[in-house]
Amino acid sequence: MEEEKKKEGSYRYWVREATADAAPPPQPQKLTNNDVVASNAPALGSLWNQAGTWEEKNITKWATDRLKELLVSVGSLQFSSGKAEIIDVNRCVGDAFLVTVRNKKRVGYTYELSLKVQGEWSFEEDTKKVKGSLDIPEFSFGELDDLEVNVKLSEDKELSQKLKQQVGLDMKQFLEPIRLKLGQFEQELKDR
Repeated sequence: MEEEKKKEGSYRYWVREATADAAPPPQPQKLTNNDVVASNAPALGSLWNQAGTWEEKNITKWATDRLKELLVSVGSLQFSSGKAEIIDVNRCVGDAFLVTVRNKKRVGYTYELSLKVQGEWSFEEDTKKVKGSLDIPEFSFGELDDLEVNVKLSEDKELSQKLKQQVGLDMKQFLEPIRLKLGQFEQELKDR
């Protein structure tokens, strides 16, 4: 009687004994070359990462060079009382990357810009040369709608406060052409 209680109360593994309705044990099969080739779907990324898990590629050098090239190509804008053009990129700091995750490509970047601008404005029958910069504090992938431009004029004693305000408002019109060039940059980044 004690043995029966011991059997009933003892711990039992679920599959200790094979039963007739259990699945047969797996049998190894040799793969043919056709089986191996068919299972290799084209993967994104490097050859070593055929599973397409995580792979990050730094493309900052290309992105920085391309941003500078695109922004200098904005050219000049004509305003009601003058004109100005972007002549150089003073500062272009940030990073860009291409990430492959689960065989899907994702891109991203974060940058800060400062663009050197010069122009001429006619004010009260006098033409003044103005230099300054357009600063974009921070922008990143997919956030171009929130882009802000800060205008800084070089210290010039000859400019009146009214002219400085007019020049500042005019220079803010560079925002839309800059946004278009950055949109082109994002598209090129996606297509890489």
